Amino acid sequence: MDFTQYTVKELEERGKAVEGTPDFAAFLAMCRQDSRKAVQRIARRYDRMAKERARVAALYAFEHRAREEGYELVAGVDEAGRGPLAGPVSVAAVILPIDTFIPRLNDSKKVSPKVREELYDVIQEKAVAVGSALVDAKTIDRVNIYQATINGMYEAIFSLMPAPEKVLVDAVPLDNLPMPVEPIIKGDAKSANIAAASILAKVNRDRLMLSYDEEYPEYGFAAHKGYGTAEHIAALRKYGPCPIHRLSFEPVKSIARAMGFARGAGHALEAGETAAGRFS
Repeated sequence: MDFTQYTVKELEERGKAVEGTPDFAAFLAMCRQDSRKAVQRIARRYDRMAKERARVAALYAFEHRAREEGYELVAGVDEAGRGPLAGPVSVAAVILPIDTFIPRLNDSKKVSPKVREELYDVIQEKAVAVGSALVDAKTIDRVNIYQATINGMYEAIFSLMPAPEKVLVDAVPLDNLPMPVEPIIKGDAKSANIAAASILAKVNRDRLMLSYDEEYPEYGFAAHKGYGTAEHIAALRKYGPCPIHRLSFEPVKSIARAMGFARGAGHALEAGETAAGRFS
């Protein structure tokens, strides 16, 4: 086949027609040898996609092992927002059909906000089941962030329909589930289902923090999502905590004590509650 008689557009159509057939390798070899840079780019694009397919396929290693153990419905669970000074901890649980190819699927920390939003919709579309939970700041203050995260994970898992037969979780032991659990260190970068859960948890939380930014614009939640940036701490020192701040976290607790809730007291305290009583 003499590629020189074909336009770039025609070759792109040819690539689509032969992809996945025995003729595809020869097609790519001819594209690489073509003197036209646009035709060479066709081959490079397919090469990149092949690498991406291989990368995503490798994320199903734990899911394949679970299948070998006899489990078909495998869920991944992850959280977002354990470290911020304000807002909830967000948890998600996801069951993807095994070997589902979702380009750019990865740990939520490794992809941009724009890509996370795009992946969010694809995951929701392709998943067998998704579950989510948000544990608010008051609960975090009452039970501590670790226990709040655990509670959110249970809630997200138990909301899955159908229920999973095995659960993969990012490094957190879940001892009270009725099905087998496998904690995986840095699981959001090693398991497709945990990576998908990390995306959903992060997007759910970020969207909520944007709504809080409209309610409490003085804190800049849209920019920092509640994390302890210099701008956030400066706003805390100026206005005091608001209802979504975690009063058990430093420096929120110290700032609230020092200010005696003189500013923002109407936000941070329950009706009839005093600053001294809250922190006694």
